[in-house]
Amino acid sequence: MQRSSKITVTVISLAAVAAAAFLLSRPDRDASAWAMVETVCTECHNDSDFAGDVSFAGMSLASVPDHPEVFETVVSRLRGRFMPPPGNPQPEQAEIDALVSRIEQTLDEATDQRVGYVRAQRLSRTEYAHAVNGLLGVEIDPAEYLPTEIEVDGFTNIASALSVSPSFVEQYVNVARTVAHLAVGEPAPKIAAAYFAPPAESQASYIDGFPLGTRGGFKVTHTFPADGEYRLTIKNVGVGLYPRAMETEHTLVVLVDKNELFRQNVGGPEDLAFANRGGAPAHAEILSRFADIPLQVEAGAHEVIVTFIERSRASSDEQISTRSDRTFSFAGAPRVPGVNGGIDLIGPFNSTGVARTTSRERIFVCEPEVPERERECAERIVAELAERAFRRPATDQDLERIMPFFEEGRLGAGGFDEGVELAVTAVLASPDFLYRTIEPADASEETRYALNDYELASRLSFFLWSQGPDEALRTLAESGQLSQDAILDAQVQRMLADPRANVLVTNFALAWLNLDDLEAVEPDSQIFGGEFSNGLREDFAQEIELFVQSILFGGENVRSLLSAEHTFLNERLARHYGIDTVLGPQFRRVVLDDTRRHGLLGKGAVLLRTSYGDRTSPVLRGAWVLEKLMGTPPTPPPPGVETDLTTPEGEEPRTIRARLEEHRANPNCAACHGAIDPYGLALENFTVTGRWRDVDRQADAPIDASSALPGGRPVDGPVTLRQALLSRSDQFVQALTEKLMMYALGRELEYFDMPQVRAVVHAAAEQDFQFSAIVAGIVQSDAFRMQAIVGNDEE
Repeated sequence: MQRSSKITVTVISLAAVAAAAFLLSRPDRDASAWAMVETVCTECHNDSDFAGDVSFAGMSLASVPDHPEVFETVVSRLRGRFMPPPGNPQPEQAEIDALVSRIEQTLDEATDQRVGYVRAQRLSRTEYAHAVNGLLGVEIDPAEYLPTEIEVDGFTNIASALSVSPSFVEQYVNVARTVAHLAVGEPAPKIAAAYFAPPAESQASYIDGFPLGTRGGFKVTHTFPADGEYRLTIKNVGVGLYPRAMETEHTLVVLVDKNELFRQNVGGPEDLAFANRGGAPAHAEILSRFADIPLQVEAGAHEVIVTFIERSRASSDEQISTRSDRTFSFAGAPRVPGVNGGIDLIGPFNSTGVARTTSRERIFVCEPEVPERERECAERIVAELAERAFRRPATDQDLERIMPFFEEGRLGAGGFDEGVELAVTAVLASPDFLYRTIEPADASEETRYALNDYELASRLSFFLWSQGPDEALRTLAESGQLSQDAILDAQVQRMLADPRANVLVTNFALAWLNLDDLEAVEPDSQIFGGEFSNGLREDFAQEIELFVQSILFGGENVRSLLSAEHTFLNERLARHYGIDTVLGPQFRRVVLDDTRRHGLLGKGAVLLRTSYGDRTSPVLRGAWVLEKLMGTPPTPPPPGVETDLTTPEGEEPRTIRARLEEHRANPNCAACHGAIDPYGLALENFTVTGRWRDVDRQADAPIDASSALPGGRPVDGPVTLRQALLSRSDQFVQALTEKLMMYALGRELEYFDMPQVRAVVHAAAEQDFQFSAIVAGIVQSDAFRMQAIVGNDEE
C-alpha cells in the first residue's frame, strides 16, 4: 500500500531526510543523489518499516514544496546540527549551510499564501496593568490582583493559553472596582491606614533610582485618594536591644516625588548613651521622632521614599566589613540604622476634596453645571472612555449597557462621582475591554482577510507598548490611513522611540531568554553563601535589563547581544566579576576588558538561570544556547531516562564533565547529548553564580571546557563558543525574529509562517539587523496585517 503521502514528522528520526537533502543540494547530481538516498535511507524509511513515521517511497527533489511541514523541520534540525545525529559521518558546515539555503529558498518560492488565526485574545494580567495605566493613569501591581498566567515559550500573551474560569472573571471584576475607585478618587474620603512591609533583603542595600547622595531605601508608589494631610510613621530605625546602629549620627529623609518633606537625625553619642541607659522607654522616645510625620499630598499616585543621607565611611572609626559576601542592612551597610519595621501611612486629614489628578483629567471630560445635565455629561464621559477602552468607536448599544450602572451609582452618597465610578467599573469589566477580537468585515469566501485599521492599531499598540492605542493611532485608524505602508512604518518608528516601548525588554526579550524570573534558582548557601546574596540577584536582573535595552534601542545590530563589549555594573556586581574600578551603588555603562564576559554568555543572569542550585549544568546551558540563541530547541529526554547527575551518596565527587561522559555512554542518550553538551561544557568555567573558576572545588579537579561542536568545530570556552555562534550571520537573528513574531501575533507560529520570518530577516540585513528594522518588517508582514477566516482546528 502506498504510504508516502502520510508523512508524520518526528524530530528523532529525520537523519535520512537530512542526508537526502544534503545530497540533493547539488543540482548536477540530482539523479544520482536520489539513487543514493534510496540505497542508504530507504532501508529503514520505506513503506514497510516506516521508521520514525517517515517514508521516502515515491518522493523526489520536487517533493520539497509538497511537504513544507517536514522540510521546515529538516531545516531546524540541520541548523542545530542534530541531523545527521552525532556519531554519524558529518558533512562540513559550509555544505550544511548550502543545503539549508537551498531548502529555504525552495520553500520561500512556493505559492502558499496562508496566514494564521488568532482567537479572541484576553488581556494578560501584565497587559491589563499597562492598559489601565495608559487609559486612566492608575498604576497597579497585577500580581497582587490577578492570578499567574500560563506561559508558552516564556510568553504570557499567547491567545490559546489565556483561558478563563468563573473565579478568574470575579477577580477581573474586583480589580476593575479597585482601579475605578483609585481613578475617580474620594471627594469625601474616609480616613484609612495603609501598611507597607519592609523590603526584602534584595532591596535592602543601595537601590538604583534613588536620589544621588543617599544610601539604602524604602520606595513605594501609593495612590492617595484625596488632597490633604497624611501621616507617616516609621516603625523601626535600628533602635533595638543592642543599638549598635546608633554609634554614629545618621540623617533620615522622607521624599514625595523626589521632593524632601521631612529630615531628622538619629544616632550619635547622645542617642547611644540615652538608649543604653534608658532601655525600652528611651527606645520608644527616639522612635517617636519618626511617628506621625505630616505630609501634605494631593490626590493621585505619588512615589514615597524613605532613605538616609550618604555619610563618608572615612568620617568615623566604624569597623565596616568590606567582604563582598556581606549581607547589608536596610540602610546599606552594617552598623547603620534601617527602616526594617516597615511604615504606616494614614489619612487624609483636613481633606479639601480631590484635585484635578491625571486620572480625573482622563475621565471627567466635562462637569455638569446643574443636576439636570448630569446624565448628558455622564453619557459623554462614558462614550469617550468606552472608545479608548474598547479600541473602537463607541456605539449606542455600548451606552445602553453602561449607563444603567451610572444611574445606580449616582443614587449613592457620592452622587455624580460615584455614578461615574460605577460606570468606569462596568467599562473595565466589559469583554470589549478585556478581549481583543478580529472579525472579517464581510462574509466573503476568501480564506484570509485584512485587519481593519482599528484592529491594526490595537495589534500594533499591544505589540510595542502592551496597552491600547494612543490618540495618534486612534486618529489614524478613524481616518482609514493607518493601513497605508508609509504611515504604518512611521508609526512604528514613533512608538519605538517612546519610553513605553521599553516593555519590549521585559515582556518580550527577557521572557524569550527565560531571564525574567531569576528567583527560580536559589544557590545553595552551603556552597555559594560566600559569593551570593539576594542583593546580587537583583544586580543580575538590573544588569541584563539595561544591557538588552542598550542593544535593542541603541541602534545596534541585534547580534551585539552575543558580542557586545559593554555592560552595566555597580560596585557590588563589578567586584563579583573581578573588576575593582567601579565604585558606588549606581549602575553605569562599563567596557569589559575580559572577553569572556562579552555578550549574553558572560552575564550573571544567564549563568544563574541555566544552573541548578547546587551545581552547574552543561545540559541546561547547552539546551539554552540551542533553543534561545540558535532557535533549534533539542527534543526532551524520552520517558524513563535517568537525568539526575547528582553524585550518589558515598561516592567521591566527580566533575560534571565526568558524570556527563558516563551518562552519554548510554546509546539512548548519546544522540541528543552529543549535540547539547558541547555548548554547555564551553561555559563550565562559570559557577552557578557566574564567577570564573579554573578548578571544580567539589571534585577538586581542574575544569576542562574543551569540546567539539556537532559539526566538528573545536571550542574551549565562552570566547570560542561565541565565535562559533557568530560564524553564521543570520541564525541568531532568525531565532530572535521568530520569537518576536510569535509575541507580536499572540500565537504560536506555524510552518507556513517561516517564509515570512525569513523575509523579515533578509530585509533587516539591509539595515544591519537593527531591532527597529526587524519590528518594522514584522508589522508590514501579511502574518501581522491579516487573519485567516478560521483556525486550523476549525477547518
